[in-house]
Amino acid sequence: MSQTTEISATLVKELREKTGAGIMDCKEALAKAEGDLEKAIQFLREKGLATAQKKAGRTATEGIVGSYVHLGGKIGVMVEVNCETDFVARNSDFQQLVKDVAMHIAAANPTYVRREEVPAETLAKEKEIYANTAKNENRPEKAMEKIVTGKLEKFLSEICLLEQPFVKNPDVTVGGLVTQLVQKTGENVQIRRFVRFRVGD
Repeated sequence: MSQTTEISATLVKELREKTGAGIMDCKEALAKAEGDLEKAIQFLREKGLATAQKKAGRTATEGIVGSYVHLGGKIGVMVEVNCETDFVARNSDFQQLVKDVAMHIAAANPTYVRREEVPAETLAKEKEIYANTAKNENRPEKAMEKIVTGKLEKFLSEICLLEQPFVKNPDVTVGGLVTQLVQKTGENVQIRRFVRFRVGD
């Protein structure tokens, strides 16, 4: 059985939906649980990652706009990160997160904040490309759905800010950084929007 495929595609997606934890955290939990979903959920709960999702429904209307200009002034980023209170917005950990996220955007060039923002037509087009590629490579029909799902997950992890591995520590996603701060502050923290400028674009 190709457990790696199972973990990277189907199980990771299911675990993310059940807990709201980031992709890298889910992969780590499933690896430690040897693919056992219930054990992986327990592992995440013990780490406190799953509980952070509960705070995500609370209103976050405070926060700050941070900026980062890459050396030489060729790339500039502005990002808005929200929280629930002005007290947390002035917190050094919150401000450090905003700086780190702005710097990450400059380096990794995401297109969207989260996967829910990706247009349905974009996803449909990517799926079609992956399916046609798999057919051209004479992949088995049974494996087609897993192949397409796996490639789509990889595509989303490349273009969605929250799912990208953090440039300063690839073992955690940007979403994982946010979750850590939620746990630390007890408030809902959300990356709302960003804009990235590059000279000549």
